[in-house]
Amino acid sequence: MKNIFLLICWFAVATSSLAQKDSAFRFLQEIPFPVSSFSVDNIGALYLITPENQLKKYNEKGDSVGVFNEVTKYGKLTYVDAENPWKTILFYQNFSTIVLLDKYLSEVTPINLRKQNIFRVRAVTSSYDNNIWLFDEQDDKLKKIDDNGNLLSETVDFRLLFDSVPDPVKIIDRDGFVYLYDPQKGVYIFDYYGSFKSKLTFLNWTDIEVFRKNIYGFNKEHVYKYSPPLPGVVTYELPPDLQNNTAIKISNRRIYVLKNQQLRIYSFQ
Repeated sequence: MKNIFLLICWFAVATSSLAQKDSAFRFLQEIPFPVSSFSVDNIGALYLITPENQLKKYNEKGDSVGVFNEVTKYGKLTYVDAENPWKTILFYQNFSTIVLLDKYLSEVTPINLRKQNIFRVRAVTSSYDNNIWLFDEQDDKLKKIDDNGNLLSETVDFRLLFDSVPDPVKIIDRDGFVYLYDPQKGVYIFDYYGSFKSKLTFLNWTDIEVFRKNIYGFNKEHVYKYSPPLPGVVTYELPPDLQNNTAIKISNRRIYVLKNQQLRIYSFQ
């Protein structure tokens, strides 16, 4: 199948007195159809939700490899988690339901979390061992479940660990650690055994990503990069046409920006 991604053009970036301004971004591609939301996995495959509520997957070469037409079968989709290229997670927060798809977007199984006595969840993701992390807001615990919803492990009650319990909106499993992000409190880092390691007070980011041990954060105007153990955060100003976007993500040194249902891809230093 021919590559559906239309390579538009390379553009010259504006000069600036700030080294991290527009020069960090270089336009690569634009997806040639409207996109409502998207995700990207760690090998560069794109997962696109269209205005018609189709989920489409394209591999890193731009070839179509799967379509899922029943996105609204379990209600309104909250988000797609594509951390595991071989197992896509569809999360329906209002219905406490997870739907697992295979790498071709064929349905594998739904998981009704209520049947597992898990009623309040905002964040889920794939785990390093092909299971599922979630944060149970009722028990205030980070939990790992299998594809049948069975509990495999859990942390201690967060109320015993913290004076103010975080309310994570995103979980990331990366390189031996699990990152929980609460925009009002910061990044909480755990090891795979559920032991709390550290907290970083990065606040008010609209999204967060971890890539090669670097932590990236986003808001409507900037990209932030933290490279432990170096002190401080490097700030990159988004070019004006990328500001006030609907969503922005980073993977494999590329920035994906959704604005006005147009998804554009840029290289990122």
